[in-house]
Amino acid sequence: MANIILLGPPGAGKGTQAKRLVDERAMVQLSTGDMLREAKTSGTEMGKRVAEVMDKGQLVTDEIVIGLIEEKLAGPAGGGFIFDGFPRTLKQADALAALLQKTGQGLDAVIEMQVDDEALVGRIVRRAEEARAQGLPVRRDDTPEVFELRLREYYKNTAPLIGYYWAKQQLRQIDGMAEMDAVAASIASVLDKA
Repeated sequence: MANIILLGPPGAGKGTQAKRLVDERAMVQLSTGDMLREAKTSGTEMGKRVAEVMDKGQLVTDEIVIGLIEEKLAGPAGGGFIFDGFPRTLKQADALAALLQKTGQGLDAVIEMQVDDEALVGRIVRRAEEARAQGLPVRRDDTPEVFELRLREYYKNTAPLIGYYWAKQQLRQIDGMAEMDAVAASIASVLDKA
């Protein structure tokens, strides 16, 4: 069993690789977006707090997100947990470390999927073009302009986590621009050594 964080800018393939780990290693993906949507409709006390904040169009606080993660950590772990979309800031990284310690768990690896920004923008544009060609809806953020804003936001807020986890000797870097199977093999190699 291993607990990991997948780090990388939007479009790096974190979600795709997380789904593979769920299927192949029975890991549990903790996607903050999915957890918030699930909590909003759950009817629990935490769910009511989430719904109230989201219905007002406000950002959900770190305290609420940590509470949701704590609920999930108390459930079945399968092959371990994949933290997807959290932490995004140094403050959240500290909160996650405290939560893992409180629950008697640890963090086995932080896997940074390194990518080339220009190639990443090209990948997103191709994804949008393919969706249009197939008559599928195009994600609102799959335009070069919006994607570049998201990329800047990532580097401003989340990139400091790379140094944070490197200093803790937990950071493992892989080539996120490789073919999907090669990226999966690199992640598997990190997990097998954890």
